[in-house]
Amino acid sequence: MRVTKKYLATAVIAAATIALVGCAPTTSGGDAESTDAGAPVSVSMITSQTGPLAAYGEAYTKGFEAGLDYATDGTGTVDGRELDIEWLDDQGNPDTAVSLAKDVIGQGTQIIAGTVVSGIATALAEQAAQNKILYISGPAATDAITGVNEYTFRSGRQTFQDVATAGTFIGDPEGKKVVVFAQDTAFGQGNLAGVQAVLGGQGATVEGVLVAEDATEFTPFAQQLLAASPDLVFVAWAGASSGAMWTALSQQGVFDAVPVVTGLGDVATYGAYGDASADISFLNHYFGGASGTDAETAMIEHLEAEGAVADLFSPDGFVAAQMIVQAVREGGDTVDGMIGALEGYTFDSVKGEITVREGDHAVIQPMYQAKLVQDGADWVPELIDTIAADQVAPPAAG
Repeated sequence: MRVTKKYLATAVIAAATIALVGCAPTTSGGDAESTDAGAPVSVSMITSQTGPLAAYGEAYTKGFEAGLDYATDGTGTVDGRELDIEWLDDQGNPDTAVSLAKDVIGQGTQIIAGTVVSGIATALAEQAAQNKILYISGPAATDAITGVNEYTFRSGRQTFQDVATAGTFIGDPEGKKVVVFAQDTAFGQGNLAGVQAVLGGQGATVEGVLVAEDATEFTPFAQQLLAASPDLVFVAWAGASSGAMWTALSQQGVFDAVPVVTGLGDVATYGAYGDASADISFLNHYFGGASGTDAETAMIEHLEAEGAVADLFSPDGFVAAQMIVQAVREGGDTVDGMIGALEGYTFDSVKGEITVREGDHAVIQPMYQAKLVQDGADWVPELIDTIAADQVAPPAAG
């Protein structure tokens, strides 16, 4: 296995954008056939190495490395074929990501994976369809990825699964009022739409309070939440402003007035909720140790050997590696073959049994309820319940 990392200057990216618009290489595509079945397989991993969600990108990357080691029995090869893996920094910017994708597609790459940013994932999905290459999105949660086209898959959960898990905390939503507090981004808008679809579809009244991504003062928004008098506040937030946001909600008494549910973030955020930590109900994408599978044990041991810990989006990278190995091993050397190898694929992974649904490529997987408890001066997660995969499975898309 050969692994490289690539950083492009702005001028180069701009030039690539101009030169490669609409480029579809003749070596790619659903009908393309390899001229050398033993040749290395090029895989381009596009994710945030810098930018506001770089920490999520790092967890995804380390999880991928652990998953590749596991899926290839430590060889880094698939049936003797080398994987030529190139890591590219999308910088959290869709334009940068698209330019990088066009560049590698122009060089003949048929497999792209990655990104933690929903807006980037949707842009790369469009490139996958236009150029007929395989794309496996990473932790990006937007529901729009599921069923968007035949070439696009995902390796993580989606917003619907988050929201459905949140709904397990409040019982029957009929007649209740839910306010979604989120950033005005693709991720936040996707969460609002998800709550409207899931809980609104079950009889709840759903409103949104959306905040500019660069906002730094959250007191007025906390006051808006109180004025709305909801039965539940669903918080969807990501990035460096999380601490200031939670502090504002606590200072304004939001936690005293209304139940609050949110997704449990990465390990670094466990201490970010302040005095309200014990009062928040957490939906959880990955709870370390909950599944106890061989894959999870392998991931944890691999990360620890590298001086890292299993984190929120480590499984997304691990699963991506398993999917890429499956695509290469069973898919032959055409994108159509790789798609066929992944559709309906059921396998054991970090969270237990996972299925790539054939019709729309949704990843059917269990989810978790959790809370934070104090351990000395630290806050640590405690598992409340495991939610069965079929209980939170999204409806078929498309």
